[in-house]
Amino acid sequence: MSKHTNGVEDRLARLLNAPGLARVVPHLAPETLHQLIRYRGLDACGEILTSATTAQLTSLLDLDLWRRAPGADDRFDVRRFGDWLEVLVEAGESVAARTVAALDQRVMIAGLSRYLRVFDPGTFEPTAAGDDEAPDRREMMSGDVLECEVGGYVVRARRTDAWDAIVALLVTLDAEYNDDFHTLMRGCRQLSNSTPEIDGLDELLNAPEQHLHDTAIEREERRSRRGYVTATDARAFLHMARQARDAREPIAHNPIVTSYFRDVDDEGEEAASVVTREPDEVSTSIAAIVELLNEAGVQPEPRRALLEAADERPAKGERSHLTRLMAFALEHDETAYLARGREVAFLANALLAGCSVQSRSFTPEEASDAAACICNLGLDCWPEPAGLPDAFLVDHDLVAAFEVGWSVLYRDVSRFAADRLIAMLPDLHDVDAGTRRELHALERTLVKQREAGTPWRARDAADVLATFDTTAWISVLGLLDECPILPTALTAIVEGRTTPVSPTAFEFISTRAQIGNVRLFLRMLPAVLSRP
Repeated sequence: MSKHTNGVEDRLARLLNAPGLARVVPHLAPETLHQLIRYRGLDACGEILTSATTAQLTSLLDLDLWRRAPGADDRFDVRRFGDWLEVLVEAGESVAARTVAALDQRVMIAGLSRYLRVFDPGTFEPTAAGDDEAPDRREMMSGDVLECEVGGYVVRARRTDAWDAIVALLVTLDAEYNDDFHTLMRGCRQLSNSTPEIDGLDELLNAPEQHLHDTAIEREERRSRRGYVTATDARAFLHMARQARDAREPIAHNPIVTSYFRDVDDEGEEAASVVTREPDEVSTSIAAIVELLNEAGVQPEPRRALLEAADERPAKGERSHLTRLMAFALEHDETAYLARGREVAFLANALLAGCSVQSRSFTPEEASDAAACICNLGLDCWPEPAGLPDAFLVDHDLVAAFEVGWSVLYRDVSRFAADRLIAMLPDLHDVDAGTRRELHALERTLVKQREAGTPWRARDAADVLATFDTTAWISVLGLLDECPILPTALTAIVEGRTTPVSPTAFEFISTRAQIGNVRLFLRMLPAVLSRP
């Protein structure tokens, strides 16, 4: 850890150990609380969690209990749920019970049902004289399974981590929040015996998975109101944006974008109606915490951040058109400028939630940079871009510019690269039988995924190209990406440089000139791969 990081850690620790922390926490944004947890660790944040409001904790759980996978829906992190319960119980069993009782019961049931099976004691007793002998409770256990009785329910462990904390929590809930305890137990009991139907409907979700699916939908609705883009909406928006169209055609309002901003505006009006002014000392503490986190390089997910937040960092791509037009909007029409900033925040969220780069999820910083660069590409590819008036973004939205740039990336980079590879692979000679089979497999995969409109799913099959030329292989992977990028390796090949390059360094494509370099590289590729 660097001296700089140590200094930030020490100052942040002093600030969070100050006597007035409980007054400050309820005024922090959930995203800032999440930054604190990511930076200091959940174990060190027990007092923060117990000082937060129910609304803050709900949003915080939405951020922290779900893991993003590139191009897929977020997944509930069961182990992280157990970590949360352990930290809350360590802060005090009564405090933990009060906190859990106030939270969304659906989320609590979804998490607890992954740790417990809950039964009524009567499940193990004969129902009437003469009935078949009731099953022995020991016969329903496989191996040494942890089990106890709490509040009239038999609780059996599905997994052993966090068991002690969960039992302590349930005992306290039963004693101090009896109605909430029974709500949780009944919910877990209902999910404890779900088995698939034996009527051929195998594709129906069983009860626990259906419950988790419903929980995920409710989470997406909450996050949508707070300005986030759901993974489903993000993928749908990006798919529609790939469809090629002429920038001169009239632009219909995208229903996903319209719905997003309607929800954000409704939430903003509701928040404004209950806004309260923080005391000066609280405002000072909040500003200090945010400043220290920024010094530590911890960034939240973009939500409604404006464009200049991304411009404060070095960008991985040129944005000359966008910078010029946004500067004019800022000077002459602040309303338009703020609207364009909200649009870039939406676009960054769409990339973060529904797309991948280098077969991994975007970081928040990368998502902001990519959104701005793709908008710039759309402006650069607009008819007569040099003639775009300075007031262009006063009258035009950036979603339309993004759609133009995104369709160009798909058509002229990702799909074009797949077409060139399909055409050239049969002409690669002087290879052994094993390599030839891998080349045939790559060709078949490219044809299949090209027809499906997902050429990036052929990236794994392209590994065979590494046996010919590593730099060329890295370059091809960048072009086939779901969000096509310009690897530094590709630029080195085009410029004839022979110095070592980073295999992971890249720029986001933001100009027509870069598209020209892509085409030049693909013309050079057969010769590069054929070099001895």
